[in-house]
Amino acid sequence: MLHLVFQSPIEIAILERIDSGDDVVFLENSVLRILQNGLLKQILTQLMSRSRVYVLSDDIEARGITSDELITGIEVIDYAGLVTLTVKNPVIQSWS
Repeated sequence: MLHLVFQSPIEIAILERIDSGDDVVFLENSVLRILQNGLLKQILTQLMSRSRVYVLSDDIEARGITSDELITGIEVIDYAGLVTLTVKNPVIQSWS
């Protein structure tokens, strides 16, 4: 399953619903919550041990965030990468 997270602030209950092997993409203002010094660092690090986590490059650039400010292990993708994930995952859940 592909989870598209738009929600900011991000509720921990949403992250707890993500199953092992799912793909997660943070979009829009949710990218402000996945920084190295953020409050969700521990839970997102745990999530990355069982799921792949991505962020859209245009969304971090629009907010003046560089990839080295993100929690280590979060993959930066472009729109083509997002399209690839939507094709790969037959079920998509949007969290906004």
